[in-house]
Formats: sequence, C-alpha cells, structure tokens
Amino acid sequence: MKRIGKPVFFIVFIVILALAYTSIFGVYGENGDFDITYIKGINDIRWGIDINGGVEAVFAPADGIDADEDQMESVKSILDLRLVSQNVTDYEIYPDYTNDRITVRFPWKSDESNYDPDQAINELCATAVLTFRGGSDASGEVLLEGSDVKSAYSSYQSTNSGVHEHVVVLELTDEGTQKFASATSQYLNQTISIWMDEECISAPTVNAVISDGSAIISGDFDAASSAKLASTINAGALPFGLNVESYSTISPSLGSYALEAMGIAALAAMAFIFLFMLIMYRLPGFIAFIALLGQMAVAIIAVSGYFPVFPSFTMTIPGIAGLILSIGMGVDANIITAERIKDELWTGKTLDGCIRNGTKGSFSAIFDGNVTVIIVAVILILVFGPANIFSAIFGVSTTGLIYAFGYTLLVGVIANFIMGVGASRLMLRSISGLKFLRNKRLYGGKKQS
Repeated sequence: MKRIGKPVFFIVFIVILALAYTSIFGVYGENGDFDITYIKGINDIRWGIDINGGVEAVFAPADGIDADEDQMESVKSILDLRLVSQNVTDYEIYPDYTNDRITVRFPWKSDESNYDPDQAINELCATAVLTFRGGSDASGEVLLEGSDVKSAYSSYQSTNSGVHEHVVVLELTDEGTQKFASATSQYLNQTISIWMDEECISAPTVNAVISDGSAIISGDFDAASSAKLASTINAGALPFGLNVESYSTISPSLGSYALEAMGIAALAAMAFIFLFMLIMYRLPGFIAFIALLGQMAVAIIAVSGYFPVFPSFTMTIPGIAGLILSIGMGVDANIITAERIKDELWTGKTLDGCIRNGTKGSFSAIFDGNVTVIIVAVILILVFGPANIFSAIFGVSTTGLIYAFGYTLLVGVIANFIMGVGASRLMLRSISGLKFLRNKRLYGGKKQS
C-alpha cells in the first residue's frame, strides 16, 4: 500500500475542525454600523413553520376584479416561484376559485427579529415583473415586458424526426408583436432570456425572426414543466395586484424550546458515539469520529447557506430527521471499515496490508448501501419537490415535508462519501505512518510481542 504523507492527517484534521466551527457558529464582521456576514452558521438557517412558526395570509385581487380560474392559477404560480427562489420549501398555498381568494402559509425569515407579518406579506405579494432580456444575464437589455404578452399556453408539436415534443406558445399584443419582431431580428441565433423579477425562468435560443405575434418556446419539456412555464409567464402579465384580506401569525407546533432540546440531544448523542467508537475501535474509531464531524459540517453547509451568496434551506423536523439518518449511515460506514481492518489484523498480516485490504473490502458494501439511499432521496426530491403535480394528490403540506426529508438525506449521504469514506481513509493511511502509532493493538489487533 502506498503510504500517504504523515502531515496529511494533520492538514485534513485542521480543515475539518475549521469547517465544523465555521458551519456552526458562522463568521461575521462589522463595517461601521452595518453587520457583515462572511460565512453563514446555524443561526442563519430558515426554520420551518413547525419549528419557528410563521405567517398565514389571505389574498384577493385588487380593485374588486373578478378573476377567473386561469388568473388564479397564475397568481398561485408566481407565489410558488417567489417562495422557491428564496429556498422556502415549507409553505402551503390554497387557491379558492369560487371566492377569488388565495391562502398562503410560510415560515419567518432566518434573521427575523420583529416578527412583523405586514413586512413579510408585502415582500411576497408585491407586483411581479416579467421581462424578456437580451442574452442570458440579468444585466441584459429589456426587450419586452409582461404587459406585451397576451397569453401563454402549453402545447406540443412534431419534430423533423416525427417525434412529438411539448412546447410553450406565446401570443403577443400588437405592441408586443412589433417589439418581438425587432428583438428576434437583433438576437437571431442568440439567447433571449425570460425573467420573473430577478429569477431567470427560461433562456431559449432564437431560431428565426418572429413577426406574426406568435412564438414557440421548445426544449426539454414534459407536460408538467411546459404547463408550469406557461402559467408563470401568464402570472407576469396579470393586470392586477393583490390585496391582503386578513393575516395572522402561526405558532410553532413544537414550542419555543424545541431547538434547544434537540441541540442538547445532539451533543449527548455525539458524546456517546465518540466513546463507543473509541472503546470499540480505538484509533480507527477516533478517526471515524473526526470524519463524522466533517460529515455534519458539510451537511450543515448545504442547508445553512454557508456563503452569503447562497440562501439557506428551510429546515423542518423531517429535514432534521433526514440529517440524523444520514449521520447514522456515516457511523455505519466507519464501523464496517473498522471491523474489516480488525478482521485482517487477526490473520497476522502487516499493518499496511490490513488497512489496504480492510478499506478495499468494505467499500463495496458501503457504496451499495449509500447509492441505494441516494436513489431513494433523489426520487423523493423529484416527486415531492416544490409546486410538483403530485401535490394535487398528496397535499401541499405533505409535499414540502417529504421534500425536506429527501433533500437533507441526500446531502447527508453525499457528505458521508466525502468525509466518512474519503477523508477518514486518507487520515487513517496517513497516521499509520507515524512510528509510535504502528502498534496493531491501536487498530484492534492482537498484542504484539
């Protein structure tokens, strides 16, 4: 077995400790009277309604407009888009087509201190702005606006090979027709992107100059995605805003001390795992615990918005359950490796040979188990993701909860591959090169004569 340099263990160890500390506590600074977040920590996570409570609001069309069902669906689509673009997945939207009302429930922001429902609602129901821009960047020239689009709908067409594909058809106003003809002439064989506020929702390439006021957006669409894009475009063309009929705050279902209790339980569980791994597997157990800290740090990074440019994921109780399950899989992966190394040591082979055979022999079992869980987690995310068509069957609330579980389970298992499989083996091969740590008893073998 080719040995890893002795300093590698200490380098990886320091990196893991740094990741663990900064992912939990974050890194903050000040610039005069302004607070600056360099690295986000646990306190920057946006907690779900079940943990931190939130707001429930009932919206109605402004100016007494009698909205039809398509317009109500458009409003629902833009509210969906705004919440998802902020990484808010724990939300519920219930349209009432008979009375022209939409009820929305969503959690507080992570930095909310005043818990002012007025401010939270105003940010959600502000009039959406749909724009068509030259190129694929937000800084591109605005070519058309939502008011230039008469309607958008999902359809399908036949390709040159005879295969049917789903598309989105745009019908433009008279003014929009003129603007679009000029835009497609200017950006022929280039990209014209479609934006809702500052969120890019599509970036098609112009294949021809379109002057008849009817355009087709094609791409890798299915029935659901083409219908959603059409609904979102229609939302930007709505001629009315939203009034707040009523609102109220939602209390967390777990109580105000639930997070503290979970934090204490997590620390107690980590202490128990550390003692168990150290007693049962000695040096490999110690390294496994370090890798477990790294796994937790990577998982927290994926949900906290570790860097200021990335928003935090909405963490719910099912989401926490997904992290706990992935940590359990991380412990299991290290136990399998440690047991294989111990078995090899009792055959009387050299230490280097035992570490090589033990890590190699355990990889297939760890890989198969983790890949199976990854497949399940991806299915949960795809089937029960935000605004998914299955919400009509299972309910919007159930959709968000299952999505949170699948997401955190996925990032936790990926973190296990990085730390529990990669970093732990790197550290073990490195530290085994230190002369005073080459006694087989430290790895679970027999006492050396």
